Amino acid sequence: MKFLIVFVALFAVVLAAPGAPEAVIENLESEVGPESFQFNFKTSDGVAAQEEGVLQNVGSDHESLAVKGSYSYVGPDGVTYVVTYIADENGFQPQGAHLPVA
Repeated sequence: MKFLIVFVALFAVVLAAPGAPEAVIENLESEVGPESFQFNFKTSDGVAAQEEGVLQNVGSDHESLAVKGSYSYVGPDGVTYVVTYIADENGFQPQGAHLPVA
């Protein structure tokens, strides 16, 4: 859940950047439950994201959140960049055609 809050906060900062054109939210859906969540949104400037998370090992000392999702945006060069990711007990694992592979 902390990742979701950080992601939304960073997204808001980007949208509020000086000189950035004002974007309008075209689609926004979310569902939050006690042990899972999901959301997706799309804006008029080409930004889109979707994510879902599930609480694992509920009630144990090893509770953890497993998240998977993706986001996309149009870069200054006009290219749409897409990042898919998994975030779980193994850390944040992004993938995208424009990202270096270790």
